[in-house]
Amino acid sequence: MAVAFVTHAHCHLHRMGDHHPERPARLNAIVDELHARGLYDVLLHHEAPRASVEQLIRVHPLAYVEDLSNRSPAEGLAHIDPDTWMCPETFEAALRAAGANVLATDLVLTGAASRAFCNVRPPGHHATRATAMGFCFFNNVAVAARHALDHHGLERVAILDFDVHLGNGTEDIFKDDGRVLLCSSYQYPLWPDMNPPTQPGHIVNCPLPPGSGSDAFRAAVQQHWLPALEAFAPQLLLISAGFDAHGADDMSHLRFTTADYAWVTEVACGVADRHAQGRIVSTLEGGYDLGSLAASAAAHIEKLVFA
Repeated sequence: MAVAFVTHAHCHLHRMGDHHPERPARLNAIVDELHARGLYDVLLHHEAPRASVEQLIRVHPLAYVEDLSNRSPAEGLAHIDPDTWMCPETFEAALRAAGANVLATDLVLTGAASRAFCNVRPPGHHATRATAMGFCFFNNVAVAARHALDHHGLERVAILDFDVHLGNGTEDIFKDDGRVLLCSSYQYPLWPDMNPPTQPGHIVNCPLPPGSGSDAFRAAVQQHWLPALEAFAPQLLLISAGFDAHGADDMSHLRFTTADYAWVTEVACGVADRHAQGRIVSTLEGGYDLGSLAASAAAHIEKLVFA
């Protein structure tokens, strides 16, 4: 069965300034690499719908959704935080990014696709219940998780987050929801300057010091993520796929390689095969060096297809 590739043209229109690292070229770089590897045509392509208000308010208060809509500028840029801005197309792009994750979850849970990758922006894992920050507006992976739990009736969903930054928004949203297991690796110290403790069986945080590379990352996954995942036995795996821990990405000081992203994806596929009927939905988070982003995301998607 084919792997779904969900995106939308509006995700290219969101801009936060000419020199902002979270830029439309990120999506194009991934697509170009998929073409170069002969992967693009084996994917099942879908256009992302808008997330509905009902889907968003499973995660975010209605007042927050309305406030973001009201802050959307008619022209120019609207300041959200020191790193985060809205242009006239941002709100629509954010709706499509969250909606891509809903559609991908539907496709995978109904058997229309085996797995899915959402090639969307803006990213989402820093968005808390009621705060946009860190380039993020709606928490895309959280919207997918709550859709799987509350709409499809699943009882256990796991989220794997290997972005170089802690997914503080995802943790804020699910800190009291035992139906979700959140496994994260991230550089610490690094923005958002948080290093919350692990909560056994619920939140598994693996901070890595600057300079850490493949060995430290793989050890964290094998020693901490895998035992928690095996005990939890998730019915669906969601992935916050950030590629900014790559050694070529100057957003951080970790030294992951493209092979590490292929490896962790293969590990995730094994867990999904054992517990979740193979079902995985992955969504793009960080990754700002275009070359390493393209290579790593393509390696990730290749494993989703063939592992």
